Amino acid sequence: MSITLKQLTVLVAVVEHEGFGAAASALGVDQSSVSHSIAALEKVAGASLVTRASPLRPTELGRALLPHARTAVASTRAIESLVSAHQQQPPTGTVRVAASPTVSHRMLPRMLKQWTAALPGVEVRLFEGDDDELDECLSSGVVDCAILIDPTTTPPGALELLRERFCAVVRTDHPFSGLEEVGLPDLLDDPLLVSAGGCEPQIRDLHTRCGVRYEPAQRVREISTLLSMVENDIGVAIMPSLATTLLPDTLTMVDLTPELHRRLVLTGPLDRPWHPQVANLVVVAATELAA
Repeated sequence: MSITLKQLTVLVAVVEHEGFGAAASALGVDQSSVSHSIAALEKVAGASLVTRASPLRPTELGRALLPHARTAVASTRAIESLVSAHQQQPPTGTVRVAASPTVSHRMLPRMLKQWTAALPGVEVRLFEGDDDELDECLSSGVVDCAILIDPTTTPPGALELLRERFCAVVRTDHPFSGLEEVGLPDLLDDPLLVSAGGCEPQIRDLHTRCGVRYEPAQRVREISTLLSMVENDIGVAIMPSLATTLLPDTLTMVDLTPELHRRLVLTGPLDRPWHPQVANLVVVAATELAA
C-alpha cells in the first residue's frame, strides 16, 4: 500500500488546524474523509501519527513525517501554479506568509490589500510567529514565504521592505517623554524590560556596541505583557518603530541613540524552489515601494 498526496495533505491540515473537524472545513471535505485519510496513512506507517485528544497533536512519528509531508504538499502547489502560468491562466493558488506580530499589525494589512487587488486569484494566508520562529516556519515548509528580521543570507529575488529604527518605550509622564532622542546609558537608569520572543538579539548587540552590560530586569514572551509592565511603571523597553500603533495612550516612543535598525526582508526559502506566486507577491510589493 502506497502513501498518497491526499493523505499527506490531510496530515498537514489536521496538525495545523489542531483537529479533524477544523481540517475538514479548511480542505472543503467532510470529516469522515479526513478520518479515513489519516487512518489509511497510519495503517501504512504501522503506528499512530496524531493524538485524538483536544487539541490534536502529532505523535513522535507524526512530527518526523510532517516536514516531508509539508514539502510534498508545497511542491505540488508550486507545480500546479507553474502549469497554470504555462497555460497562460490568471495567477491562482494559496500562498502562506509568516511575519512577526509587529510587522503583521502595521505592514501586513496594507500589503494584503495590495496583493488582493493585483492578484485576485491568489489567496494569501498569514501565519504569525515570534522573530526567532520565522526561519523555522520557512525552512520547514509551514509557509511559502516570510518577512524575515535581519536574515544572515538574502537569496536572489528577495526584497528589503524596510530598514526600521528602534526606539525607547516610556510612559507619557516619564522625564524622557517628549525628548527628540535618548541615549542607551541614560535609558538604563530605569529597569529594562525585554520581549524574549522579539528583538532581543539586536538589543543585546546595542549594549555590546555601547560597552554596557546587558542585564534585563524582566524577560517576557508577549508584547502585550511587555507594554502592560511599562504602563505600570515597572521599567522601560526598546522596540522597533512599527510597534507604535500597539502602544496605549499612556505610552510613547523616543528615538534611541546610538541608532539601532533592523531589516525586514520578504523572501522565499533558501533550500528549495519558491512557490511561483511568491515571486508575484514580491513584484507587487516592489512596485508599491517604488510608487
